[in-house]
Amino acid sequence: MEGTLAVIWMFAGNFAPRNWAYCQGQILAIQQNQALFSLLGTNYGGDGRTTFALPDFRGRVAVGFGNGPGLSNRPLAQRAGQETHTLTQLEMPNHTHPLSTTVAINTASGDEAANNGQFLASHAGAFSEESTAGAALGGVSSQIGNTGGGQAHNNMQPFLVMNYVICLSGIFPSRN
Repeated sequence: MEGTLAVIWMFAGNFAPRNWAYCQGQILAIQQNQALFSLLGTNYGGDGRTTFALPDFRGRVAVGFGNGPGLSNRPLAQRAGQETHTLTQLEMPNHTHPLSTTVAINTASGDEAANNGQFLASHAGAFSEESTAGAALGGVSSQIGNTGGGQAHNNMQPFLVMNYVICLSGIFPSRN
């Protein structure tokens, strides 16, 4: 199958066609692949003296290089992203965890002013005209606990696995 050198196709077959190779980061000899090396260089690996590498699409998707309005700059051959991710506190949006609680208050009567930290104790005349209006308020304790396990979560878009193949020999592309 004749193609244009360095063109990458998605291929639904379970083999790489003749003169094509899977895009799996293979290291190739420059001496046997000079035309392809002149197009790829060491963008995808290799030492540039005797070897260079093919792009590796295993577990990756292609993204167009460059930038545009509202987009990050993506240089040719950049690798980024991860299959799973564990959120850090800095990545979480600002938020609050409101706490509300109720306190059961028992009524009690008496005519002595409270001096033991029981602020709602009954005291005739000073706080209430009713003899049963007051009560003792003890300490209130409540806790907002942590949740989650700190584990990584899946970070992948829906996908369908296909083979990416690159043309190793064929028509040399001309520049515009």
